[in-house]
Amino acid sequence: MTEAFSQPSVLIVGAGPTGLAAALSLARARIPVRVIDRAHEPGRYSRAIGIQARTLELFEQHRIVEPFLERGHRAHVANLYSNGQRRARLDFDPLFTRYPYLLFIDQTETERILTAQLATFGVQVERGVQLIEFVQGSAGVSADVRRADGRTEALRCAYLIAADGAHSTVRHRLNMKFDGETLAQSFLLADISAITPWSDDEFHIFASGDGLAAILPYGHGRYRLIADHKAMLPAAPEGAMPVPTLEECRAVVQHRVHHPVSISDMSWASYFHVNSRMVRHLRMERVFFAGDAAHVHSPAGAQGMNTGIQEAFNLGWKLARALGGAPDRLLDTYHAERYPIERIVLQQTSFMTQLVEADHGPLKLLRERVMPALVALGPLRDAARQAVSELSIQYRRSPLTLERVLDGGPRAGERAPDAQVRVVDGPLGKAPEKGRIFDLHDPASFSLFLLVDDDVAREMDALAEGASLSASPSASPNAKNGVEALRRFAEAVERVLPRAVRVWWLADLPEGEAPPVDGGAASLGDAYGRTRPAFYLVRPDGYLCARGRPHSDLNGLLRHCETWFSPSASPHPVAE
Repeated sequence: MTEAFSQPSVLIVGAGPTGLAAALSLARARIPVRVIDRAHEPGRYSRAIGIQARTLELFEQHRIVEPFLERGHRAHVANLYSNGQRRARLDFDPLFTRYPYLLFIDQTETERILTAQLATFGVQVERGVQLIEFVQGSAGVSADVRRADGRTEALRCAYLIAADGAHSTVRHRLNMKFDGETLAQSFLLADISAITPWSDDEFHIFASGDGLAAILPYGHGRYRLIADHKAMLPAAPEGAMPVPTLEECRAVVQHRVHHPVSISDMSWASYFHVNSRMVRHLRMERVFFAGDAAHVHSPAGAQGMNTGIQEAFNLGWKLARALGGAPDRLLDTYHAERYPIERIVLQQTSFMTQLVEADHGPLKLLRERVMPALVALGPLRDAARQAVSELSIQYRRSPLTLERVLDGGPRAGERAPDAQVRVVDGPLGKAPEKGRIFDLHDPASFSLFLLVDDDVAREMDALAEGASLSASPSASPNAKNGVEALRRFAEAVERVLPRAVRVWWLADLPEGEAPPVDGGAASLGDAYGRTRPAFYLVRPDGYLCARGRPHSDLNGLLRHCETWFSPSASPHPVAE
């Protein structure tokens, strides 16, 4: 029996971290969404355990970071060894972020937190629901799904997100190529209890002629052991592969770690094959690929899950804008922005795997001699920190960027950094007068930050206290004119982005009131430069899409917003 059920604007296939993050982004923007997963219950164990600083920043802006910090374990230092000798040490503490570490937390916990947050928006993950077939049309996607009770349901949606893993049903249905290679290699994963000679706020990667091993801390004496398995295990159905034993884990530690590590217990273990593959196109008409459905690679660098989550946030706001009437070409920028990053991640993880596994030749020489010297150099060490933490991800070459030269500050396409600011005015008024950029930004909308000088700030204060603009005695004519000009600027931007932008007037905190650098938040001037007045337009996903001077760059900004973000005469069709 086939029946009609609730019709979403977006159907998400797959309830892993990527699919859940995409649903969260859409639900926050009030887009009707459904999430289905063929598994009848969440997974009990997982491969992915590392969350990078940039992902934590995005979680903070979605107001969900605290549960991750409460349940996760922070590792501030990475150590790389070759044949038992430490060759490199990478300390994340100098990173300019509130999260200068790698957070280790089981993927099952990540999924549980995201699922709980989705429920606050009225979205429930539908488990035991399988996508059977779908057809794309000019106005939407028609799909048939089989529910857990065996009933078949027909639904229509405007778009479909394939977040259904490495063996994606959606990808196979569309005959999408998954280019790359199956590596002649398997990996061992094991969650163990152990006594080690190190502090548990560091993690360790060991390379030797016997192979690779990594020991990653969960805290309280628990660790994740990762090791490559030289013999390629035969392909087997999920759940049918052999399971590593405690003795095998002990042998790995004995032969590869060369340090006194005593394993007392193993709560879970598994093998998995390593592939290095990616699709050629992240968009096929009304279907979008994200996470493992789009790319799979070595676990080196803890990049895979983070890449998928950041893809989801990149795609979510664009779908929301398209459903609100923005031009369809906005959706093409998902591939334009994310595909180069995915390709680099595959290249880097493949190279890192080869580097740590090399037992002879140039790569071993590079690991043992050249790399320690390079990492000792400050600029290269800083670049390595930025790359591993994913804080260096940027879209400067994206067509969505409008760049104008200012005196300092982040460039269009880069991450919008946190900063301590004085809130002069905004959607909620002045309160709180002292704030932080991350607290002000709403990931359901654009944020327009107007940076003003002290004269304009004083004039705004006088106006807030009831003085008329013409009667205010405190400010100069230039300040009064400046307030009027900036008001016209903000109103013009609000007209081209109706109900989609929040305008904040910001100034530097007065000298003596500005606290010292606090958890990755510098002063406004240090983080965003000294040009006043200036504007920064922040996308919903926390990246800058435009910056400039209000007086000279208004027309360019309006044309940019009209081209990419503004609703057309009629909204995008949504399936009924």
